[in-house]
Order: sequence, then C-alpha cells, then structure tokens
Amino acid sequence: MIIVSACLTGINCRYDGKNNLNEKIIKLVQNGDAIPICPEQLGGLTTPRTPAEISGNKVITRSGNDVTIQFQKGAIETLKIAKLLNCKTAIFKENSPSCGSKNIYDGTFSDNLIKGEGITTKLLKQNGIVVYSEKIKKAT
Repeated sequence: MIIVSACLTGINCRYDGKNNLNEKIIKLVQNGDAIPICPEQLGGLTTPRTPAEISGNKVITRSGNDVTIQFQKGAIETLKIAKLLNCKTAIFKENSPSCGSKNIYDGTFSDNLIKGEGITTKLLKQNGIVVYSEKIKKAT
C-alpha cells in the first residue's frame, strides 16, 4: 500500500480549495494500491486556508500566523496511518510545506523554491518510509 497526497487524486484539499489531479495517482487508488491523505487536514487545518511556507523551523501563514503545531500533528497522524497500513512508500505533492520531497518554497511568499522537505515528508523518511514526488516518471 502506498500513501498519496489527497490533492493528487482530485480531492479539493489544497490551501485554495482546489486540487492537483494526477491521472497516474488516481489509477493507483482505483486499483487499491494507494490511499489518499492530506496531512494539513489531518492536522486540523481548514480548506480553504491561508497559504503557509516553512521559515526556519516554523510553518508560517502569509498573514503571519504560526501553524507549525498543526503541520506537526498532521505529520504524526499521517505516520500513524502509514504504519497501520504497513506503507513503505509515499507519493506526495512537490513544493508543499507538508509533502515536498525535494523542493519547498523559501518562506518569503515570493514563489521562490529552495531544496528542502516538507514536515510530513521529513517524519516519514525518519521512520523508514520512502517519499517520492508526483513528478517521478513511473509511480510504482
């Protein structure tokens, strides 16, 4: 079983209430090989919500609110689900402050990407789960 970012399956859970539909990811879910998860919703954040970026060791919204605790809670809940399902792999939305696996925004809300990992990705990797970007050529 693979966990995947829910937004990639067409679920409207992005910060702006939209999704990042990816046909390859949908096929994984339809075939019973993957389960969609939104760490930010699991952490108690609403949809839609104010955009957030990682700045130092914190996750801050564009309006200046610290939502680090919600992002950490979402990461912990995602890890619990992964362990329950014996998931060894995740395919997550790149650039996300939760799910980014190679790049995240730099915390200035200027659309500038830097090398880095989202809060959930870091926790999953620390627990032996391999995290891929949705931008990989082959999903499995």
